[in-house]
Amino acid sequence: MVAEGGTTRIAGLAESGPSRLRFPRFQGGTPEAVLVNTAGGIACGDRFAVSVELGAGAGLVLTTAAAEKVCRSDGPVSTIGSRLDLGPGARLAWLPQETILYDRARLARRFEADLAPDAGLIVCEILVFGRAARGERVEEGHVSDVWRIARAGRLVYADALSLDGPVAALLARPAIGGGARALATLIDLSPGAEGRLEEARALLDAAGAVEAGASAWNGHLAVRMLARDADALRRLAARFLAGYRGEALPRVWQA
Repeated sequence: MVAEGGTTRIAGLAESGPSRLRFPRFQGGTPEAVLVNTAGGIACGDRFAVSVELGAGAGLVLTTAAAEKVCRSDGPVSTIGSRLDLGPGARLAWLPQETILYDRARLARRFEADLAPDAGLIVCEILVFGRAARGERVEEGHVSDVWRIARAGRLVYADALSLDGPVAALLARPAIGGGARALATLIDLSPGAEGRLEEARALLDAAGAVEAGASAWNGHLAVRMLARDADALRRLAARFLAGYRGEALPRVWQA
Protein backbone atom coordinates (compact mmCIF):
# COMPACT_ATOMS: atom_id res chain seq x y z
CA MET A 1 0.00 0.00 0.00
CA VAL A 2 1.21 3.49 -0.79
CA ALA A 3 -0.08 6.98 -0.08
CA GLU A 4 -0.50 9.48 -2.88
CA GLY A 5 -2.15 12.86 -2.48
CA GLY A 6 -3.42 11.93 0.97
CA THR A 7 -5.07 8.74 -0.32
CA THR A 8 -3.91 5.18 0.25
CA ARG A 9 -3.97 2.92 -2.78
CA ILE A 10 -2.89 -0.62 -3.64
CA ALA A 11 0.60 -0.78 -5.09
CA GLY A 12 0.65 -4.54 -5.55
CA LEU A 13 -1.40 -7.59 -4.55
CA ALA A 14 -0.52 -11.27 -4.82
CA GLU A 15 -2.76 -14.16 -3.73
CA SER A 16 -2.33 -17.93 -3.78
CA GLY A 17 -4.07 -21.02 -2.46
CA PRO A 18 -7.30 -20.33 -0.56
CA SER A 19 -6.22 -16.87 0.70
CA ARG A 20 -7.98 -13.86 -0.81
CA LEU A 21 -7.94 -10.17 0.11
CA ARG A 22 -10.98 -8.01 -0.48
CA PHE A 23 -11.51 -4.26 -0.04
CA PRO A 24 -15.17 -3.58 0.82
CA ARG A 25 -14.53 0.08 1.69
CA PHE A 26 -12.02 1.94 -0.39
CA GLN A 27 -13.70 5.32 -0.86
CA GLY A 28 -12.83 7.91 1.74
CA GLY A 29 -11.30 7.36 5.16
CA THR A 30 -8.85 4.61 5.96
CA PRO A 31 -9.31 1.66 3.59
CA GLU A 32 -10.38 -1.69 5.02
CA ALA A 33 -8.99 -5.01 3.82
CA VAL A 34 -10.72 -8.31 4.60
CA LEU A 35 -8.71 -11.53 4.50
CA VAL A 36 -10.80 -14.47 3.30
CA ASN A 37 -9.87 -18.14 3.69
CA THR A 38 -11.97 -19.80 0.97
CA ALA A 39 -11.08 -23.25 2.39
CA GLY A 40 -13.29 -22.47 5.40
CA GLY A 41 -10.68 -23.49 7.94
CA ILE A 42 -7.17 -24.76 8.56
CA ALA A 43 -6.57 -28.50 8.39
CA CYS A 44 -3.62 -30.53 9.69
CA GLY A 45 -0.35 -29.40 8.21
CA ASP A 46 -1.72 -26.40 6.28
CA ARG A 47 0.64 -23.44 5.96
CA PHE A 48 -0.60 -19.86 5.66
CA ALA A 49 1.49 -16.71 5.24
CA VAL A 50 0.42 -13.07 5.10
CA SER A 51 2.76 -10.20 4.28
CA VAL A 52 1.71 -6.54 4.37
CA GLU A 53 3.85 -3.54 3.47
CA LEU A 54 2.69 0.04 3.97
CA GLY A 55 4.65 2.87 2.40
CA ALA A 56 5.19 6.30 3.93
CA GLY A 57 1.95 7.85 5.18
CA ALA A 58 -0.27 4.93 4.12
CA GLY A 59 -3.11 3.70 6.32
CA LEU A 60 -5.00 0.41 6.49
CA VAL A 61 -7.41 -1.55 8.67
CA LEU A 62 -7.05 -5.30 8.16
CA THR A 63 -9.48 -7.92 9.44
CA THR A 64 -10.85 -11.35 8.51
CA ALA A 65 -14.20 -12.31 7.04
CA ALA A 66 -14.97 -14.70 9.91
CA ALA A 67 -13.39 -16.49 12.83
CA GLU A 68 -10.52 -18.74 11.72
CA LYS A 69 -11.07 -22.40 12.58
CA VAL A 70 -8.14 -24.74 13.25
CA CYS A 71 -9.34 -28.32 12.86
CA ARG A 72 -8.28 -31.48 14.65
CA SER A 73 -4.94 -32.89 13.49
CA ASP A 74 -3.69 -36.45 13.49
CA GLY A 75 -0.12 -35.20 13.98
CA PRO A 76 1.07 -32.44 11.58
CA VAL A 77 1.28 -28.90 12.89
CA SER A 78 -0.43 -26.13 10.89
CA THR A 79 1.40 -22.83 10.63
CA ILE A 80 0.33 -19.20 10.26
CA GLY A 81 2.99 -16.59 9.60
CA SER A 82 2.26 -12.86 9.48
CA ARG A 83 4.81 -10.22 8.48
CA LEU A 84 4.18 -6.45 8.57
CA ASP A 85 6.47 -3.65 7.39
CA LEU A 86 5.38 -0.06 8.05
CA GLY A 87 7.12 2.93 6.49
CA PRO A 88 7.43 6.46 7.94
CA GLY A 89 4.12 7.77 9.25
CA ALA A 90 2.22 4.63 8.19
CA ARG A 91 -0.75 3.42 10.29
CA LEU A 92 -2.10 -0.11 10.48
CA ALA A 93 -4.87 -1.62 12.62
CA TRP A 94 -4.48 -5.44 12.56
CA LEU A 95 -7.88 -6.66 13.79
CA PRO A 96 -8.62 -10.25 12.72
CA GLN A 97 -11.60 -12.00 14.24
CA GLU A 98 -10.89 -14.78 16.70
CA THR A 99 -8.99 -17.99 15.99
CA ILE A 100 -10.87 -21.06 17.27
CA LEU A 101 -8.88 -24.16 18.12
CA TYR A 102 -10.73 -27.47 17.91
CA ASP A 103 -9.90 -30.33 20.25
CA ARG A 104 -6.59 -31.93 19.19
CA ALA A 105 -5.76 -29.00 16.91
CA ARG A 106 -2.06 -28.32 16.41
CA LEU A 107 -1.02 -24.78 15.51
CA ALA A 108 2.22 -22.78 15.38
CA ARG A 109 1.69 -19.08 14.77
CA ARG A 110 4.30 -16.34 14.33
CA PHE A 111 3.66 -12.60 14.14
CA GLU A 112 6.48 -10.27 13.06
CA ALA A 113 6.51 -6.53 12.37
CA ASP A 114 9.07 -3.84 11.68
CA LEU A 115 7.98 -0.23 12.10
CA ALA A 116 9.56 3.05 11.07
CA PRO A 117 10.29 5.35 14.06
CA ASP A 118 7.00 7.27 13.69
CA ALA A 119 4.77 4.49 12.32
CA GLY A 120 1.73 3.31 14.30
CA LEU A 121 0.45 -0.24 14.76
CA ILE A 122 -2.52 -1.56 16.76
CA VAL A 123 -2.90 -5.35 17.00
CA CYS A 124 -5.67 -7.49 18.49
CA GLU A 125 -5.48 -11.28 18.47
CA ILE A 126 -8.05 -13.54 20.16
CA LEU A 127 -7.59 -17.28 20.78
CA VAL A 128 -10.59 -19.47 21.65
CA PHE A 129 -10.09 -23.00 22.96
CA GLY A 130 -12.93 -25.23 21.74
CA ARG A 131 -16.30 -24.69 20.09
CA ALA A 132 -18.56 -23.33 22.82
CA ALA A 133 -21.78 -24.19 20.94
CA ARG A 134 -20.74 -27.86 20.99
CA GLY A 135 -19.58 -27.76 24.58
CA GLU A 136 -16.14 -28.71 23.31
CA ARG A 137 -12.93 -28.35 25.33
CA VAL A 138 -9.44 -28.64 23.93
CA GLU A 139 -8.43 -31.62 26.02
CA GLU A 140 -5.32 -32.33 23.97
CA GLY A 141 -3.45 -30.30 21.38
CA HIS A 142 -0.66 -27.89 20.70
CA VAL A 143 -0.47 -24.14 20.24
CA SER A 144 2.58 -21.92 20.06
CA ASP A 145 2.22 -18.20 19.46
CA VAL A 146 5.35 -16.09 18.95
CA TRP A 147 5.40 -12.28 18.61
CA ARG A 148 8.41 -10.23 17.53
CA ILE A 149 7.96 -6.51 16.87
CA ALA A 150 10.80 -4.16 16.00
CA ARG A 151 11.02 -0.41 15.49
CA ALA A 152 13.66 0.75 13.01
CA GLY A 153 15.18 -2.73 13.24
CA ARG A 154 15.42 -2.74 17.05
CA LEU A 155 13.33 -5.28 18.95
CA VAL A 156 10.79 -3.48 21.17
CA TYR A 157 8.25 -6.22 21.93
CA ALA A 158 8.65 -9.99 22.27
CA ASP A 159 6.17 -12.52 23.56
CA ALA A 160 5.61 -16.26 23.34
CA LEU A 161 2.89 -18.69 24.39
CA SER A 162 3.29 -22.46 24.27
CA LEU A 163 0.76 -25.06 25.38
CA ASP A 164 1.40 -28.67 24.49
CA GLY A 165 -0.36 -31.88 25.43
CA PRO A 166 -3.17 -31.60 28.04
CA VAL A 167 -4.25 -28.08 27.05
CA ALA A 168 -7.45 -27.99 29.15
CA ALA A 169 -5.56 -29.14 32.26
CA LEU A 170 -2.86 -26.54 31.66
CA LEU A 171 -5.40 -23.74 31.22
CA ALA A 172 -7.09 -24.80 34.45
CA ARG A 173 -3.96 -23.97 36.46
CA PRO A 174 -4.25 -20.63 38.31
CA ALA A 175 -0.82 -19.50 37.14
CA ILE A 176 -1.63 -20.16 33.47
CA GLY A 177 -5.30 -19.59 32.67
CA GLY A 178 -7.36 -20.06 35.81
CA GLY A 179 -9.91 -22.06 33.84
CA ALA A 180 -10.10 -19.62 30.93
CA ARG A 181 -11.25 -20.85 27.54
CA ALA A 182 -10.41 -17.67 25.60
CA LEU A 183 -7.65 -15.10 25.71
CA ALA A 184 -6.86 -11.86 23.91
CA THR A 185 -3.75 -9.76 23.44
CA LEU A 186 -4.02 -6.14 22.31
CA ILE A 187 -0.90 -4.10 21.61
CA ASP A 188 -0.69 -0.44 20.63
CA LEU A 189 2.67 0.65 19.23
CA SER A 190 1.49 4.04 18.00
CA PRO A 191 3.33 7.22 18.97
CA GLY A 192 2.07 8.30 22.40
CA ALA A 193 0.58 4.90 23.25
CA GLU A 194 2.47 4.61 26.54
CA GLY A 195 0.76 7.78 27.78
CA ARG A 196 -2.74 6.31 27.25
CA LEU A 197 -2.52 3.78 30.09
CA GLU A 198 -5.14 5.35 32.36
CA GLU A 199 -7.50 5.79 29.41
CA ALA A 200 -7.12 2.10 28.58
CA ARG A 201 -7.73 1.03 32.17
CA ALA A 202 -10.87 3.17 32.33
CA LEU A 203 -12.22 1.38 29.25
CA LEU A 204 -11.67 -1.95 31.05
CA ASP A 205 -13.56 -0.93 34.20
CA ALA A 206 -16.72 -2.76 33.12
CA ALA A 207 -14.92 -5.98 32.21
CA GLY A 208 -17.47 -8.09 34.11
CA ALA A 209 -16.64 -11.79 33.96
CA VAL A 210 -13.55 -11.13 31.86
CA GLU A 211 -10.24 -10.72 33.63
CA ALA A 212 -8.46 -7.83 31.96
CA GLY A 213 -5.50 -5.59 32.64
CA ALA A 214 -3.40 -2.98 30.87
CA SER A 215 0.25 -2.02 31.20
CA ALA A 216 2.60 0.30 29.33
CA TRP A 217 6.36 0.36 28.89
CA ASN A 218 9.03 0.86 26.24
CA GLY A 219 6.81 3.20 24.20
CA HIS A 220 3.82 0.88 23.80
CA LEU A 221 0.67 -0.25 25.59
CA ALA A 222 -0.48 -3.84 26.14
CA VAL A 223 -3.87 -5.21 27.20
CA ARG A 224 -4.51 -8.81 28.23
CA MET A 225 -7.88 -10.52 28.58
CA LEU A 226 -8.84 -13.96 29.93
CA ALA A 227 -12.35 -15.44 30.16
CA ARG A 228 -14.25 -18.69 30.52
CA ASP A 229 -16.88 -17.25 28.14
CA ALA A 230 -15.47 -16.53 24.67
CA ASP A 231 -18.47 -14.40 23.68
CA ALA A 232 -18.00 -12.16 26.71
CA LEU A 233 -14.32 -11.72 25.86
CA ARG A 234 -15.11 -10.88 22.23
CA ARG A 235 -17.69 -8.30 23.31
CA LEU A 236 -15.22 -6.64 25.69
CA ALA A 237 -12.46 -6.63 23.06
CA ALA A 238 -14.82 -5.06 20.52
CA ARG A 239 -16.04 -2.45 23.00
CA PHE A 240 -12.49 -1.62 24.06
CA LEU A 241 -11.24 -1.29 20.49
CA ALA A 242 -14.11 0.95 19.45
CA GLY A 243 -13.60 3.23 22.45
CA TYR A 244 -9.83 3.26 22.30
CA ARG A 245 -9.59 3.86 18.55
CA GLY A 246 -12.53 6.26 18.49
CA GLU A 247 -14.12 4.60 15.47
CA ALA A 248 -16.33 1.65 14.67
CA LEU A 249 -14.87 -1.78 14.05
CA PRO A 250 -14.99 -3.23 10.53
CA ARG A 251 -18.51 -4.28 9.58
CA VAL A 252 -17.61 -7.97 9.43
CA TRP A 253 -17.15 -7.89 13.22
CA GLN A 254 -20.82 -6.92 13.55
CA ALA A 255 -22.19 -9.68 11.34
